[in-house]
Amino acid sequence: MHHCHCNHEICYWINRNTPVIHAQDNPLIPLARKYVWWKAPEEALRFPQRVIAQIMDIGDHEDIERLVQIVGEKALKNAIVSAESGQFRPRSWAYWHYRLGLAELERLPKMPRRRFS
Repeated sequence: MHHCHCNHEICYWINRNTPVIHAQDNPLIPLARKYVWWKAPEEALRFPQRVIAQIMDIGDHEDIERLVQIVGEKALKNAIVSAESGQFRPRSWAYWHYRLGLAELERLPKMPRRRFS
């Protein structure tokens, strides 16, 4: 059984450090509606890493700052460390690694690649 430590509407599974978004009064719903427009926000938020990564990749400055306030830096780091192929463009990949202190200058990790069996 997983236990969570709530921080407003966000809590983190201890085992995986994955953000779990509670539906009621969720401050991410407007952002999910805007950045994952092809799904209902509640459906999109079943996969919070994907929503967070999408906002990190294509969000405007105001929405990025709102995201940071809502989920915190730990969730942003988790989103980029667990990124799937295609979730980040090279420019945002570099920006977030530098902003979150995950890379030294000129030593960026390779972007995720799609693997075929």
